[in-house]
Amino acid sequence: MGVCCSCWGSRNKDGKFAPLLLAENEREAISALLQYLENRSDVDFFSNGPLKALLTLVYSDNIDLQRSAALAFAEITEKDVREVNRDVLEPILILLQLTDFEVQRNACGALGNLAVNNENKVLIVEMGGLEPLIKQMMLTNIEVQCNAVGCITNLATQDDNKSKIAKSGALIPLTKLAKSKDIRVQRNATGALLNMTHSFENRQELVNAGAVPVLVSLLSATDTDVQYYCTTALSNIAVDDTNRKKLASTEPKLVSQLVSLMNSPSPRVQCQATLALRNLALDSGYQVEIVRAGGLPHLVQLLTCNHQPLVLAAVACIRNISIHPLNEALIIEAGFLKPLVDLLDYKDLEEIQCHAVSTLRNLAASSEKNRTALMAAGAVEKCKELVLSAPLSVQLEISACFAILALADDLKPKLYESHIIDVLIPLTFTDNGEVCGNSAAALANLCSRVSNEHKHYILENWNEPQDGIFGFLKRFLQSGSATFEHIALWTILQLLESNNNEINALIKDNEEILSGIKELSEQNTMNQSATQTRDDQYEDPKVELFNLTEQILQILG
Repeated sequence: MGVCCSCWGSRNKDGKFAPLLLAENEREAISALLQYLENRSDVDFFSNGPLKALLTLVYSDNIDLQRSAALAFAEITEKDVREVNRDVLEPILILLQLTDFEVQRNACGALGNLAVNNENKVLIVEMGGLEPLIKQMMLTNIEVQCNAVGCITNLATQDDNKSKIAKSGALIPLTKLAKSKDIRVQRNATGALLNMTHSFENRQELVNAGAVPVLVSLLSATDTDVQYYCTTALSNIAVDDTNRKKLASTEPKLVSQLVSLMNSPSPRVQCQATLALRNLALDSGYQVEIVRAGGLPHLVQLLTCNHQPLVLAAVACIRNISIHPLNEALIIEAGFLKPLVDLLDYKDLEEIQCHAVSTLRNLAASSEKNRTALMAAGAVEKCKELVLSAPLSVQLEISACFAILALADDLKPKLYESHIIDVLIPLTFTDNGEVCGNSAAALANLCSRVSNEHKHYILENWNEPQDGIFGFLKRFLQSGSATFEHIALWTILQLLESNNNEINALIKDNEEILSGIKELSEQNTMNQSATQTRDDQYEDPKVELFNLTEQILQILG
């Protein structure tokens, strides 16, 4: 360990070391410490005799003894990291405040080692460790800077410490040291800045400290650790709406740099760059800019890679980009449909499935050409196969996608032919109101303007599966939910307005459906009378239900 290697004093004229003038207690401490070191594997240096010997060296006026104590603490804590008490931390903090670089370097190292333990992190800050660490970060000695910043980095992984560090004045020197020419200091500083980005308040402190331009400039660093810390920090910063707006106005090269990093040889840098773009793409301006910067070829390639975190990041990013109408056709032309459909097979990671379906829904929202391409890619068939056994989150996305697709008249023949009604009816039985409502809305849209060519799909599904369309209408009429009652009444009205004798007969001859309609008519007639004098009657859903029942009864005669 070399604890007492510096205890011989300075050389005399003969080139020999002159013994130092040591107090009796100092000699005893050195002797005891040497004995402890000979049996170091069996010694607890943080209690009783060993700690007392170290304390004697710390409180000595002899700088060489203090250097030895600091070195001993550094080497002991490198091998023995555990929760310690104030009696152990206090002498290290005393050493930390001395002006000798060697003492500072080793004291910082010892504190940084102990700061790996979560309880120690809290206690170090409580005992005032931040102030001397900040002072040492601002020194010119690289070794001291490196260890001081490393210690701050460890302390900043503890949630309670983060806000204290943010308010301590540490962020400005950390930002300056992120530009250090020493790669160790740079890594530690950017790592510390990253650790400060996990809460909104701390991110704002970081932005106010001027860290963003530094983080952006370091995206082009040659060290992958620095790139990773900076991309991750920027990704976290981009979560906040105000920060995205500030980035848009102050960092014009950010998107192009992140797009380039999606092609990094480091998968973790690729992943964080993609996640940063995903967060930026929460804003419409960035949705367009990412496409203009050439992001699509990188994303479509990442969708087919073998690294799950990268696939998840890429599909989440394209999902946000696909929200913008200007991007829909470009995404399809870039070859995304097949990879997106293939991602529905990721049954072990439902988040990937959710983002894939959501993207397909966005792409199908506004263009007949897009919807046709979607059908040709097998998206509807794959969703149909998956939905009944899928997790709830995936069912939510697929049912919403079906509801959007069923709105398009140009797509209805293909949806009929895919036998999508076979899964929509069972989905109306689910306990989740949103899945149930989406599926019912899709079913209602498919019952609108049914042609003679496709009437057999309605007739075949009238009683099956699970009591079929009839059962769906009966349950929704009796649901007691104004939303579900509205869907049922609107579906009945659409079927009747198709002017198909066979379909109309299914309703006119069904006593359960007729009684359900009449019961709602009577209820809503009373509600109509009660609301005629109210100014908000047109906002009352009961008014709309009354109007629907009146239209249906008029058709039925």
